[in-house]
Amino acid sequence: MVRGIDKTAIFKDDEDKARFLERLGHNITEGKCTVYAWVLMSNHVHILFKSGRDGISSVMRRLLTWYAQYYNRRHRRMGHLFENRYKSILCEEDAYLLALVRYIHLNPMRAGILKTMEDLDHYSWSGHRTIIDRSKDPWMDAEYILAQFGDNRRKALREYRRFMAEGAGQGRSRELTGGGLVRSQGGWSQVLAMRRRGRKEEFDERILGGGDFVNNILKEAEDRQLRQLKAKRSGKNIQKIIEEECRDYGVSSVELQGGSKRRKVSNARATIGLRSREELGLSAAEIARHVGVNTSGITRAIERAESRSGRKYHK
Repeated sequence: MVRGIDKTAIFKDDEDKARFLERLGHNITEGKCTVYAWVLMSNHVHILFKSGRDGISSVMRRLLTWYAQYYNRRHRRMGHLFENRYKSILCEEDAYLLALVRYIHLNPMRAGILKTMEDLDHYSWSGHRTIIDRSKDPWMDAEYILAQFGDNRRKALREYRRFMAEGAGQGRSRELTGGGLVRSQGGWSQVLAMRRRGRKEEFDERILGGGDFVNNILKEAEDRQLRQLKAKRSGKNIQKIIEEECRDYGVSSVELQGGSKRRKVSNARATIGLRSREELGLSAAEIARHVGVNTSGITRAIERAESRSGRKYHK
């Protein structure tokens, strides 16, 4: 979710929206992400997608930086366009995928911009039209959403439309926009019932999912933070990792940083990238500056290191 600063408009006309979508599609494709739902409103945007090779931060940073520069240049303005950083919520797919698809695509109706489902069918600025096959957005996986409603396409489309219509009269959903505990339990009634039973549940404002899902995500984040803190306390930095891996692989740092594509050098670079990300929390851009390739190059290298089964990075 991203909003205009002070709730001001971030799109002045259809040309702005078209350019935003064009860039979104480019960045999603390049980052190997998958979009399931999206909507452009006058002063904010919602996008539901599964992050891919570069993660959400890289995709959104590039998209919003490019668009802000484009918008300011086209409309002869200066200053920030967006309200702080975009807001992201990590979602548990099985429990919330379809609810979020519906909630996002019905935004124009809740805002009073559109009155009927037929209006929504003709609305150009949401992924609903792509799901019902009235427009083409190759970077959106509409087929995956339809598949949730059945194997037969015609029947799935009918069931999807019914599902959307059932939600058309619903207002703003506290379960999808409120606090983490409310979202995790499916509403205040469930939270109160849980409290009466004396049960406690993990929750977090940044996560939309059940307690077990929330707990697993927080545990994973905590383990990563502890690993990075331990590395920093020991005085470890990327130069030490480069020295260790160059020695282990039998390559020179000069060859590594010179951009060599020799197999041993590439493997060393991949392991350095993975270790630097996991142990030090460095971004791909930061790592790339030290290992002789660009950001996309080190991202691909890290992917290779993660997929290799024979060699694991140092703890």
